[in-house]
Amino acid sequence: MIDLYYAPTPNGHKITLFLEEAQMAYRLIRVDISKGDQFRPEFLSLSPNNKIPAIVDHVPVDGGAPLSLFESGEILLYLAEKSGKLLSGELRERHVTLQWLFWQVGGLGPMLGQNHHFNHFAPQPVPYAIERYQVETQRLYHVLNKRLEICPWLGGEHYSIADIACWPWVNAHQRQRIDLQNFPAVKNWFERIRQRPATERAMQKAHAN
Repeated sequence: MIDLYYAPTPNGHKITLFLEEAQMAYRLIRVDISKGDQFRPEFLSLSPNNKIPAIVDHVPVDGGAPLSLFESGEILLYLAEKSGKLLSGELRERHVTLQWLFWQVGGLGPMLGQNHHFNHFAPQPVPYAIERYQVETQRLYHVLNKRLEICPWLGGEHYSIADIACWPWVNAHQRQRIDLQNFPAVKNWFERIRQRPATERAMQKAHAN
């Protein structure tokens, strides 16, 4: 059983998307970040960076004590390796997939997160920051579109943790002032993932009480 410490944010959605797709048993433990639950000592003992998601695997494959992990990219990699799903064992596709996973963790997520902040949450408008992160968001969507013009999935021929990592951020495209009509390959990819039964189940969890 996996305990998932979760809030309905793009990084939280990554893990429910994986767990639903891989059909792994898990318990959803909500962390109310609007009330500061992420700063409670019991949560910081699992995630010292005070960010969701975090997991506790009560049955790790080494048979040892429960294993806790934070950072969404690492959690996806761990779960893929544990389950043997959504990450190819073939050398080239595996590492292409991992490079796109790291691209999301190091670029797409942080830049789009800043876009969200300066467009929606900054206490006063900062025109330079709004423009900077809007331009960078557009650039990253162009990178994604070029990749998806030549491959059905980010890792190549198979749906993978790289797609799962990126999709929740693209799901917020309207908040980023992005029109997917301008990125047809991304739009096609986005809709194919949106219509997957596991995606529908994961997103229903986001809206459940």
